[in-house]
Amino acid sequence: MTTIKIATDFSDTPGAKSRSDGPFSGEEFREKILMPLFENGSDKDKIHIDLDGVDGYTSSFLKEAFGGLARMVGPDKVKKRIAFKSTEFGYMISKIDEFISDSEATTA
Repeated sequence: MTTIKIATDFSDTPGAKSRSDGPFSGEEFREKILMPLFENGSDKDKIHIDLDGVDGYTSSFLKEAFGGLARMVGPDKVKKRIAFKSTEFGYMISKIDEFISDSEATTA
């Protein structure tokens, strides 16, 4: 099991959607943190994402990070491997689930 605490493992001020929008984007999080875990781990390796400790999230960050990951590897793989935890942003977990479910994989 791998635990990622976004506030300490990435940034306590996550940004917007794309690298071109500024630092700590959803695209950067997906490329630097999430994709290596999916590429180097087995399908049985669970990834726990702790959303707490940040100043806040834009929906574009979450959509690009997690919905973008689902477009790349498939929504089912993301749902099987990632679990979210939050006391501060628990209401965002259902929104993230929507972003994952609504994505269409370009490669599986």
